[in-house]
Amino acid sequence: MTAGSRVIGLGLDRVDGPAKVTGAAVYTMDVTAAGLLHASLVRSTFAVGSITSLDTAEAAAAPGVVAVFTHENAPRMKRPAWNLLTPPPPVPLRDSSVHHYGQYIAMVVAETHEQATAAADLVRVGYRAAGPAALSLETPGAKGRGNPYFLDAKRGDVESALAAADVTVDATFVTSANAHNPLGLFSTVAHWDGGRLTVHDSTQNPFLIRDSLAKVFSMSKDRVQVLTPYVGGAFGAGLRLWQHVILTAMAAREVGRPVKTVLTRPQMFTGVGHRPETIQRMRVGARRDGTITAIDHEATSPAAKVANVLYPVTLSTPATYRCDNVRGRDRQVRLDIPSPAHMRGPGEAEGNFALETALDEVAYALGIDPVDLRLRNYADVHPQTGLAWSSKALDECYRQGAERFGWAARTPQPRSMRDGRWLVGYGMAGVTYGHYQAKCQASVTVRRDGTALVRSGATDIGQGTYTVITQVAAEGLGLDPADVTFELGDTDLPRAPQAGGSGLATALSNAVHDATLNAVERLLSLAGADRSSPLYGCSAGDVVVGGGHLRHREDVSRSESFAAILARAGRPDLTAAGSSAPSRAENGVLLGSAAVSRFGRAGRRLVEATRAVAPAGAFAAHFVEVRVDPLLGRLRVARVVSAVDAGQVLNEKLARSQIIGGVVGGIGQALFEEITVDEGSGRVSNATFADYLVPVNADVPDLDVIFVGGPDATNAVGVKGIGEIGLVGVAAAVGNAVHHATGRRLRSLPITIEELMD
Repeated sequence: MTAGSRVIGLGLDRVDGPAKVTGAAVYTMDVTAAGLLHASLVRSTFAVGSITSLDTAEAAAAPGVVAVFTHENAPRMKRPAWNLLTPPPPVPLRDSSVHHYGQYIAMVVAETHEQATAAADLVRVGYRAAGPAALSLETPGAKGRGNPYFLDAKRGDVESALAAADVTVDATFVTSANAHNPLGLFSTVAHWDGGRLTVHDSTQNPFLIRDSLAKVFSMSKDRVQVLTPYVGGAFGAGLRLWQHVILTAMAAREVGRPVKTVLTRPQMFTGVGHRPETIQRMRVGARRDGTITAIDHEATSPAAKVANVLYPVTLSTPATYRCDNVRGRDRQVRLDIPSPAHMRGPGEAEGNFALETALDEVAYALGIDPVDLRLRNYADVHPQTGLAWSSKALDECYRQGAERFGWAARTPQPRSMRDGRWLVGYGMAGVTYGHYQAKCQASVTVRRDGTALVRSGATDIGQGTYTVITQVAAEGLGLDPADVTFELGDTDLPRAPQAGGSGLATALSNAVHDATLNAVERLLSLAGADRSSPLYGCSAGDVVVGGGHLRHREDVSRSESFAAILARAGRPDLTAAGSSAPSRAENGVLLGSAAVSRFGRAGRRLVEATRAVAPAGAFAAHFVEVRVDPLLGRLRVARVVSAVDAGQVLNEKLARSQIIGGVVGGIGQALFEEITVDEGSGRVSNATFADYLVPVNADVPDLDVIFVGGPDATNAVGVKGIGEIGLVGVAAAVGNAVHHATGRRLRSLPITIEELMD
């Protein structure tokens, strides 16, 4: 069965756009309930030690206060199961220990938000230090360990290859800690009804929140419902369970009324993770002809002493270029800081900056064009496994991106291009991003009125999930997108993975695609077995879908609407389930012939491609023009061209927007964003939008995006995830452009005025 018209790929407007611009979309901060109470959190002003005194009497007596919770009166709660990818926080208010500045040490619950906030300021706390706090990677005596994630990789003899190289680069790169800072403050509303818990939360991972809260409160998962129909941005901070969520649910149970907690902007800096700082040493060796002969990448990053997160920085390096001798090594240092968390392009954003900057240095040392250097070392197969890529158009990203940008107009000599007083620089960077896909479930209901309802418990954090899944379902059912409704953001719906890792679009679109196939097959089984149907006796290979009808492939007169099929069967609707899972290539299992009959041409492509392939994520090349005023040290990004191999683009308008948003984040990483911490207390000293700099409209230049390549062969829809590839590589491209403009090689982020002034 095939669809009669193409809907996937069209640049349709967001189906949730009207609800958002009219204020009809309900975010967690908007949720209210009868008897709703408000909570305010009290944070430690101490880095490491213990609480010696805790006076809550004045706070408890303040107007409107219903309860004050501390470690002295909070109920005992269990800790969820541990895992490296989304580790749970320590159980809040468990004891008097203080592990970092900003740790929650009390919670005030009151009738109004203002009353709770005012009362929280009345809690008096005394501390005892446990010695000097370890707050940075360079803290003397801070404990570290190598290969903390057991993901270090090696091939060949790196040291011998470096020693024999004609040209080597040996440099240290530093990236600063960044804050997530979505516009929507993270918030939670919890309500208990008997033994059932309902939670509204700003999360990217609702099923994790559901499962974790069930464990915390010793209840079955089906007694917990998490609702997340709209999330005001997340960037990775919403992938984990955070302490304020546990505390809100605990407080609601204890006081017997719904409770809402909304984090303040400063609390967002310490309570929902951050991009960790890194120190990286990169050594690259090459021959005179531009062949890269050795890459040695070592990265050090921090982890909180009480919550470790999987954050490898060198993971992508061995998979990026054709090179016989490569080593990627990670080192972790435990610090007295809030837990780092995955942030858009986690690890890759930092590691790519070091690798792509070092390659630019090699290109200049050899007198080879940076684009040409990358093409000379292009990896036609996966460098670490030797398997063919399931798809790869990175070479076209280089070529088409360079043409679109006008790279040929670049003069190679640094400081050779000017526009009046401005020094002009061109820089670029390539990106190889890893493939990720999780299991996913969905359902499709075809109704007698000719419409369809698609359901899955996924989240939409602004990337366009509502819209692209509507398009996938519309094409699979042969319906107009206006006749398809997609419901998400509810853990009572079929289980879906988190919106993170650039994996949701692949997982969800393929689950919905599977559900539409099953729905159409069930409709055909009704019609094909009914002698009064014009499709009597037809099998799957005989029909196509379109316009809400099943039509015979060869005889257009043999056609019947979904509505007619359901009406004659006496059914108001028909529901079918669908699922997706990581490709069999990832599991090391070959697809059988069933896939061919199941998916037709797509199935044959799937079988052939997954016999011996490396499933490919997205690829990209970013080209950047900068302007530098050498007298003032002023730096402006003038324009960016991003060429992206995104597989099957589900919605060109939204995909372009996704890349543009990532590029803006990359500009922030390159030029603005840096968490600064007071060395004595561990206090984040710039925890407001007045002090923590992010790109604004005046900082965002002309951004151009082009898509190259085609559908990926390892999934039926052909999708690749693009949530992060827009950001990864931008910082390196900006830094390389700055070098071309000024002749200065800058190896730390963010790039500052002081580094650019003559």
